[in-house]
Amino acid sequence: MILKIINATEARVGTNILLEKEPYTVKKIDISKTGKHGHAKARIEAVGIMSGQKKVFVTPGHDRYEVPLVDKRKGQVLSIGDKVSVMDLENFETLEIACPEDVKKELEENCNVEYWNVSEKKIIRRKL
Repeated sequence: MILKIINATEARVGTNILLEKEPYTVKKIDISKTGKHGHAKARIEAVGIMSGQKKVFVTPGHDRYEVPLVDKRKGQVLSIGDKVSVMDLENFETLEIACPEDVKKELEENCNVEYWNVSEKKIIRRKL
């Protein structure tokens, strides 16, 4: 679900944006001044929320980007395998969620976690 649309120059550190249908978090942004005949340029460094992949790109300041809605929820770990089985603590729904390896090492059964639902994709972010 899309929350809103912003120009590249409106992005700030910590803003989530969609690049090529994947959610990214802006880690650094540099905006150049306009030239004699040109437009402002924005150099953006972003890290993928799901993949952790770093992306650096330069874009015109008037380019528009979608800001996804990030739904942060709490759950309880039921079992750990390739994917982690989590029960949502609000509606008691059972979900199979992807988890980064560094977070998976900290998890054990019956512990509480925070998971994010971004553009209908879910990922475990941290142990509570």
